[in-house]
Amino acid sequence: MTSFALCQIPVSSDPRINLDRAVSAIRKAATGGADVAVLPEASLTCFGPKLREAAEPLDGPFVTGLANAARIHGIGVIAGVFEPAPDGRVYNTAVVLDAAGRVAATYRKIHLFDSFGQRESDVVAPGDAVRVAELAGLRVGLVTCYDIRFPELTRALVEAGAEVLVVIAAWGSGVFKEEHWTTLVRARAIENTCWVVAVDQSPGPDSPFGVGRSMLVDPLGVVRADLGPHPGVHVGEIDPEVTREVRALLPSLQHRRLTGLGRETPVSFPG
Repeated sequence: MTSFALCQIPVSSDPRINLDRAVSAIRKAATGGADVAVLPEASLTCFGPKLREAAEPLDGPFVTGLANAARIHGIGVIAGVFEPAPDGRVYNTAVVLDAAGRVAATYRKIHLFDSFGQRESDVVAPGDAVRVAELAGLRVGLVTCYDIRFPELTRALVEAGAEVLVVIAAWGSGVFKEEHWTTLVRARAIENTCWVVAVDQSPGPDSPFGVGRSMLVDPLGVVRADLGPHPGVHVGEIDPEVTREVRALLPSLQHRRLTGLGRETPVSFPG
């Protein structure tokens, strides 16, 4: 089994404050026996007008600080940062660090939040590839915030061999938004019969985004942990045997009949 820590932290506009919070959470995760610490989307800095100024390359001080913490504590780390993009915008990037502090994978958010009156694409350039990372003995599929509303992404990750889906978020508050978050996290677990580790920012006085509610959900959709709104670190186990048992009981992935069909392909089943 592999232990994942849900590190629900508030995120301010100051990367130095955020790095201190992230390193403290990583330390708590390691002390709690976690193999992997998962931090929220945009852990570098909160969304705002100075996003371009705050963006750093992956060898910049923020990721370097995370890498040092990963190496010192011997723990994998997944966190959301912003990288400069060639067109003057930034990439919303999930970076995966192994227990030696090396960059094991990166995922640039594909689906940008141009919804609910927001325009993420004004400052963020989209990625163009799904990513499955090898980390702590598991294949981890990477998902960022708004991505979770697109089930074809998580299905592609599972088809690529993901054993657990890790969702990082800075989920904005609003009408029915918290219910959307908890419903979608569970839905992605149920439809793919796999574990989901979903980590959101904690709301706070200097943290304008996030509703909290970081969750660990098993392949049947059972919520094994829900952190509520407050900052915290929770360590939970991912058991691949549970996945095997659920898929034997509920082999829905084997029962798919529309795989490989194009959008314009007519479908007709006998009976």
